[in-house]
Amino acid sequence: MTIDRRTLIAGGAALGLAAGAARAATPAPGETLRLWPAGPPGGVPAGLRQEDTNPLNKAGVPQLHVAHTTNPTLTVQRAAKPNGAALLLIPGGGYRFDSLQHEGFDVAARFAQDGYTCFSLTYRMPADGWKAGPEAPLQDAQRALRMMRSLAGRYGYSADRIGVVGFSAGGHLAGWLSTRQSLATEAVNDAIDREPLSPRATALIYPVITMTGPFGHSGSRIELLGRDASVEQRRAYSLENGIEPTTPPTFLAQAIDDQTVPVENSLMMLAALRAAKIPTEAHLFETGGHGFGLTLPDGTASPWPDLFNIFAKRHGLL
Repeated sequence: MTIDRRTLIAGGAALGLAAGAARAATPAPGETLRLWPAGPPGGVPAGLRQEDTNPLNKAGVPQLHVAHTTNPTLTVQRAAKPNGAALLLIPGGGYRFDSLQHEGFDVAARFAQDGYTCFSLTYRMPADGWKAGPEAPLQDAQRALRMMRSLAGRYGYSADRIGVVGFSAGGHLAGWLSTRQSLATEAVNDAIDREPLSPRATALIYPVITMTGPFGHSGSRIELLGRDASVEQRRAYSLENGIEPTTPPTFLAQAIDDQTVPVENSLMMLAALRAAKIPTEAHLFETGGHGFGLTLPDGTASPWPDLFNIFAKRHGLL
């Protein structure tokens, strides 16, 4: 059930630690767990090959991207001083790849400093020919959350204190996971799949929310639903619609000058959550663009992690 990914993350661990240089040293990401030990539901599409690449960011630092995922995983980041809570981190990538370093390992290192046990998710891409089609990534996210609940005793956190944090298209997946817990994507086949879906809190960071109208992110929509998706399909996969009462308290953060995913996505989600009477909090920053992760374009730390911790404490996660 365990895969050694250390050769892929060694360079990234240093970057994640640098972002938290003012804090105590944190161990590098540890073991990587397969979500589906017998293989993903429906089997791997013929000819599909996973691609792990390391493109350079604007600072010239390699960033691990995982595309065409065939083997969905959770990579664990333990805390030096555990606080009894855990986070599921869902990277973005426009539903084309997982930005595993920038919005997974780096964020895990940051929140491990606060005591969270963190799990960075790699998930399948919806356009890769999976039997589940657009719901393949949701199958993985549901399985990941259930697996985390089942592993609580092993890693020393409470199964009732698990939060979900998603970025960009990963924010869409995190919101999908959190707002539509009644949606069954795979028949129960083991003890893990019998675990409930019930995060204590969710954070959506510069999230893709809507698949309709002028504010939808066309790249994510095309990857998720195809170019010829009907109006009904687009509405069905837009998170501002159909928010269930089991949705956990939800935190939103985005820059107003985001030119990739318009800030109206967060505003639409805020309005929908309020209408559904879900506790919510939104932080809209003047600048930051899209995909800033932990660090704003001017090199300063983004305040959203500390703001989220205040929110998490208010709602029993931290």
